[in-house]
Amino acid sequence: MRQTLLTLILLLCSAWLPAVAQNSLYEQYINRYSSMAVDQMNRYRIPASITLAQGLLESSAGTSRLARQGNNHFGIKCGGSWRGRYMLVNDDAPNERFRVYSSVRESYEDHSRFLTENRRYAGLFRLSTTDYKGWAHGLKSAGYATNPRYASLLINVIEKYDLTRFDQGHGRSRTSRHSRHAQESMQVLKQLTGSHPIRKQNGQYYIVAQEGDTYKKLAKLTHKRQRKLRRYNDADKYMELHAGDIVYLGSKKKKADKALGTRVHTMQAGETLYQISQKYGIKLASLCKMNPISPDYRFREGDQIRIR
Repeated sequence: MRQTLLTLILLLCSAWLPAVAQNSLYEQYINRYSSMAVDQMNRYRIPASITLAQGLLESSAGTSRLARQGNNHFGIKCGGSWRGRYMLVNDDAPNERFRVYSSVRESYEDHSRFLTENRRYAGLFRLSTTDYKGWAHGLKSAGYATNPRYASLLINVIEKYDLTRFDQGHGRSRTSRHSRHAQESMQVLKQLTGSHPIRKQNGQYYIVAQEGDTYKKLAKLTHKRQRKLRRYNDADKYMELHAGDIVYLGSKKKKADKALGTRVHTMQAGETLYQISQKYGIKLASLCKMNPISPDYRFREGDQIRIR
């Protein structure tokens, strides 16, 4: 009887300890990255609860090999548009290519862009940032993950750890707070741009060009002069737009955002200085002056340039 009781206690402990360890890991992850998720919510309108829940699940609370070695917290694969570094991981198939980032913040930023710039997730942005269940089911329906229980897993994590408290903006940083005037300006821009979602980088709004867009068309759409729109984007009168190009609606900054947590960018194969200036919202002239180099300087893969 005594031996049986001891065995039962040991069995209960073996079941309880892993759960305690997981709870501790999850809480640590939430404490560490919640402000980052709130910042992304304020800039891209993706619920912080959803971002945190996806990060927790996809990275095993930051302990997965992909997260530890590649700073990839959202399980995003390379895809046809990715030109950065990658690592091979066995997933749905052996040796699949997953994106590698220089920091966790870069992973969070790319996750937001992955959702906002991918048309299959466009319907999610018609939902409220407090509708975490709608977002969870929408992500599953749009094919973010192959697990049939993906939506319920996200919802369970959100409810278990009360992640919706971050959807109200609790704990947001001073730099991510929007004034009433800024919110009203955003609404005006949304009305003007119609089918072009508004994004924000380095304190400035931008849209992503679609197939058939020209500077003339976007100038008319945004009620701006074409010459001014080109000047904002360091584009001469001969430069044409292509689908996926970033088009800023105001003047870019002289340096990259401090929130990126890095002072340099590592050039990938085929990248140009102009592409970097658009990616980080930096004036091309400022980028040239910081380094110093000419706008048409030819980089080699792995070269590092200052962005602030």
